[in-house]
Amino acid sequence: MDQRVSLITLAVGDLERSAAFYEALGWQRVPSPDGVIAFDLIGQTLGLYSRAALAEDLGIPADSIGGFSGVTLGHNVRSAEEVAPLMALAEEAGGRILRPAGDVFWGGFIGHFADPDGHVWEVAHNPFSPLSANGEFRWEGH
Repeated sequence: MDQRVSLITLAVGDLERSAAFYEALGWQRVPSPDGVIAFDLIGQTLGLYSRAALAEDLGIPADSIGGFSGVTLGHNVRSAEEVAPLMALAEEAGGRILRPAGDVFWGGFIGHFADPDGHVWEVAHNPFSPLSANGEFRWEGH
């Protein structure tokens, strides 16, 4: 197995509501089949898929998908000054602030928000892992 994540799929209650949230953050949809909304990222794609449809695909009850899964999605930025405005944008778009932007013990500056379906995002500036010119993230900048 190659060391990569190609597609991140989020189970959502309302496809259009969730798409509107990500579009309010400045993301752009790419063409996709009915029932799926996709946003191409740098090296991956984020897919939005109906919670009920995903449960059916997995062969599990729909009510077994949801709640905090112990997974967070990280969005790193180039400077600490970019964190708070992105957190505010997420809140204005319908997200919920879980941890306001601030310093963190390891020397970075972070904040956490939940999207309308409760998926947890971290917005972070990591001074030890600068982003490449095209925005790619590498652990410790390597």
